Amino acid sequence: MKPITSEWIDKAEGDFATAQRELDAIDHPNYDAVCFHAQQCAEKYLKAFLQEADIPFRKTHDLSDLLNSALPVESAWTSMTADLNALSAFAVEYRYPGESADLDEAREALEKCQKVREIIRHAMHLDKPDSSPGDGE
Repeated sequence: MKPITSEWIDKAEGDFATAQRELDAIDHPNYDAVCFHAQQCAEKYLKAFLQEADIPFRKTHDLSDLLNSALPVESAWTSMTADLNALSAFAVEYRYPGESADLDEAREALEKCQKVREIIRHAMHLDKPDSSPGDGE
């Protein structure tokens, strides 16, 4: 695995861990942050995949755009379209005053993120017990 790909994966895993911690927080959980970090995890996993596959991508936070870049290689990933669209909406909707996520929305965001994460990790052969981000595979 390319070093830059490992960096994308490490960053994605950091977002995933942050989303999980916030969702599990007893005192003052930040559900907006859960939604944001769930979107960021999915974005960074898509970028890791594209990076490793030598598929160029522009600087974007648009999950649909990133998915469309991956579809020529992973056509079955069209199944992720609805989850990625929801994650995009969750991330943007709650970043500014006026709207706030609740527990149900935060759980939904993390569940969608987990599905996307599992699909991409499987495609990148990261679902093996002995594989970890940054191990230079």
